[in-house]
Amino acid sequence: MTDESMLNEDYSLQTFLEEAHKEYEQVQRDLKEIDILIQQSAAEVEKLAQRNAYYQNHIRQLQRNFETLPREDIKNAYEDLLDTQQRLFTMRGQLEKLQSDQRNLERLAEFQHRLLELTEGMVSLPTASSESRPAAASDYSNVIRVIQTEEAARQSLVRKMHDGPASSLSNFILQAEICQRFFDVNQERARAELNALKSAAASTFSDIKDFIFDLRPMMLDDLGVVPTLRRYVESFQEKNNISVPITITGVERRLESHIEVTIFRGVQELLNNALSHGQATQIQVSLDMDQDQVSAVVEDNGSGFNVEETLSGNNRAIGLSALRERIEMLGGEFHIQSRLGQGTRVEFSIPVEKEYQI
Repeated sequence: MTDESMLNEDYSLQTFLEEAHKEYEQVQRDLKEIDILIQQSAAEVEKLAQRNAYYQNHIRQLQRNFETLPREDIKNAYEDLLDTQQRLFTMRGQLEKLQSDQRNLERLAEFQHRLLELTEGMVSLPTASSESRPAAASDYSNVIRVIQTEEAARQSLVRKMHDGPASSLSNFILQAEICQRFFDVNQERARAELNALKSAAASTFSDIKDFIFDLRPMMLDDLGVVPTLRRYVESFQEKNNISVPITITGVERRLESHIEVTIFRGVQELLNNALSHGQATQIQVSLDMDQDQVSAVVEDNGSGFNVEETLSGNNRAIGLSALRERIEMLGGEFHIQSRLGQGTRVEFSIPVEKEYQI
């Protein structure tokens, strides 16, 4: 290596080191800011919890004179309680989100610290292998993408929980109270209200089961990836009113847990992308369980996208990039074929042990 090339390499490494220091300092500032926000949010949660307890006690007092009180007073009391409960739920969700962000930032700060120590060691040891240097920056980018993917998933789940079951559950209290009071004056109306409440509870319970399945389907551990994928695709079709034929070839068998999880999460991510981003009306899934590898293909007739441009940009890119990295870390391959207006075909494969006993 010439003196000039060594100088350029040292300069590039020094530039990277300076930028890494700046990012590390920014993360430290972010940690201080988020700590303040956590303290403020925790104080607000405590305040709302006290207010919620006050309104619940107020409702209990009103119940003693339920028949004689003006309907407007009862309505206002319940509205105050529901409003407080909604705000309390929202603030608790915000606090949990901040605490999750704090944990992720702390992990990122710890990684940055180790990365800086490693890089500074490279600067002081010019004979170190240059092949190992780009890996540190690559690992740093991978950590960021993994964190972004995790947070995007959490945010999506929080929104679904807030708009679905949480909102429904907050109304159950009022509906139950109405049912209880109607039993004293109009039993037919009370039975009708109870039937409506039962239907709402069943729907909410179904939503919660879907959330649990999306988070971590228990049958994945019990039965393996093939039955779990079939069940998920069936549920996906029912919820979204779209036909998704799934084809399984090869020898169906159990695989190592981390491989089964990767396959399931990969197909799950690609199906959701095809529907939410591509607005596909037809999707096909195939899984081939060969002796040496497992290959999955998800193909749709959606809007398609420019692969190079998309992989440098949005939330879909975050998910696809993280999926590709997980596949490649397992020694597999990941390929995307897509053009605007011509749908998308994504294929990935993972090598597996020829004989694996669960």
